[in-house]
Amino acid sequence: MKVIIVGAGIGGLTTALMLHRRGIRAEIYEQSSAVREVGVGINTLPHAIRELAEIGLLPALDNTGIRTRELFYYNRQGQEVWREMRGVDAGHPVPQFSIHRGRLQKVIHDAVIDRLGPASVRTGHALSGFIQDEGGVTAHFTDSVRGAAGTTVRGDVLIAADGIHSAARRLFYPHEGAPSWNGVLMWRGATEWKPWRDGRSMAIGGGMGAKFVLYPIAEAEGGRQLMNWVVNIKMADGATSPPPKESWSRVAQRSLVLPYAKRFKIPDFDVETLVEATPQAFEYPMCDRDPLPRWTFGRVTLLGDAAHPMYPVGSNGASQAILDARSLADALARAEHPRQALWDYERDRLPKTAEVVRMNRKGGPERVIDEVEKRAPAGFANVEDVIPRAELKAIVGGYAGTAGFSVETERSSPERRAANA
Repeated sequence: MKVIIVGAGIGGLTTALMLHRRGIRAEIYEQSSAVREVGVGINTLPHAIRELAEIGLLPALDNTGIRTRELFYYNRQGQEVWREMRGVDAGHPVPQFSIHRGRLQKVIHDAVIDRLGPASVRTGHALSGFIQDEGGVTAHFTDSVRGAAGTTVRGDVLIAADGIHSAARRLFYPHEGAPSWNGVLMWRGATEWKPWRDGRSMAIGGGMGAKFVLYPIAEAEGGRQLMNWVVNIKMADGATSPPPKESWSRVAQRSLVLPYAKRFKIPDFDVETLVEATPQAFEYPMCDRDPLPRWTFGRVTLLGDAAHPMYPVGSNGASQAILDARSLADALARAEHPRQALWDYERDRLPKTAEVVRMNRKGGPERVIDEVEKRAPAGFANVEDVIPRAELKAIVGGYAGTAGFSVETERSSPERRAANA
């Protein structure tokens, strides 16, 4: 079997590694001229790290990112709403990693080149269309760099992992339109800074219309470590205003970000000075798309952000793409026919990711600080006088269970896999 993968992002690259491990040949075609380390920080959750660990990437991740230990939620005044242990410190068999998005992609890309060979990733190829027949699928790519003659590739199936603006998705749903914007702009940045707390903790602060996210994405050296921050501000009515362009490399003006950064307080941390000291910040609209009724059309299917772009809430975007890759590889290795495999994959992953998309629109686990702000906008003396601890636990625990990264879900996963084998 030969699989054509469109897109050399985290989802596409992981899919190639998963397929290779099962003896299935894969070729990746990427529109950009090179696989570059773009973006800033992301968190990758234990249920996704478990899959990367099984293909031998845990040592490389440990050399690159931070094993997240604890997460704190604060209101705008810097008062603690909720805290919880994360990763192995919460009882998971594998860590949660706070890591630079581009470096995570590089870890996976390097593994692809090492195991599948340099020719397995072909850059400068933009998908322009495909034709299916009873024996396979023929994909057509244009030269997106030089404008030269295109390339035609034949395979058994085609996996479109080409992001929120997926060319294949657009062919299946030509009238879908632009992504949905909720009116929130995200400003992201990272700079070397004095470690906060133990150097392995993350914080999310704010309320319904504005949030601040803080976490390290590299080990400390010389008393400083690379600290990632995000400012999320509701700037417009997404129903009536078109979103700015989605780009990981759209540069933002720090002078625009600083007044908003002053809104937040994190205990023992100077948010304003961190943002002011960051050499370069990036701007990105918080966008997603409505869940689709189907991803699979014959021998072609969608994966990752091409299938289920979601708000970056609860650290689930890259994690869900990695879970897609595992499910798809298992299905292709198990099924008697590629069409059946793609259908099995869709039946497994589409309803799960659709629910995560819907939960992220409601705030995901960060809804704990929204609920507290609704009930006590001026702050509190004791958070349990505002909202019962059991209700806070139900919000964060319910999200973890639905998204698949609760400790109970992780512990039951070997039995679940055995039952599905």
